[in-house]
Amino acid sequence: MPAGFPDFRLGSVLATSFTATLTERHGDAVERIPTPRRLIDWLAVSGLDVESCSAAELDLARELREAIHATATATALQEALPAPAVRVINEHSARGRSVAVLTPTGERRWRVSGVEDALSVIAADAISIIAGERDGRFALCASPTCRAAFFDASQSRTRRWCDMNTCGNRQKKARFNANQRKTPGAAR
Repeated sequence: MPAGFPDFRLGSVLATSFTATLTERHGDAVERIPTPRRLIDWLAVSGLDVESCSAAELDLARELREAIHATATATALQEALPAPAVRVINEHSARGRSVAVLTPTGERRWRVSGVEDALSVIAADAISIIAGERDGRFALCASPTCRAAFFDASQSRTRRWCDMNTCGNRQKKARFNANQRKTPGAAR
């Protein structure tokens, strides 16, 4: 990955990994796809290789990302889905001409010819999880600065953080430090 950019947060669910290209939404937001080239990089690590991306396509990707985030958040909160966001997701899903292919090792890969095709795959993935076609549930990250919507497929469905290595560790460290300040004579 090119130096100077924050690392991607990749999970096992394509649509929510895509929404994680903007993190700390309620704090100092971190944009992980600030340039068209960076979107190409994210698509490549997500198995959706494209050769080029324009600034207009980056804008479309961000529009889809925010629509997925809005619907995932509404789903997690058990609220009505926002109609404008649903429209954006459906439009992106309908635009693409992607093809699923089976590799010799039994993995599914996507054959896409451009960003529009890749975005249609992401939109279709979002539709699948929002429609409840997968075993799991949407939840919101317990970090007050993050509040990312994530798909919890854990057995107990009680995950609290979008990513234990970032938000979870940060919250646990803050709680530990607060407890250390409250305990007189705590080792420093």
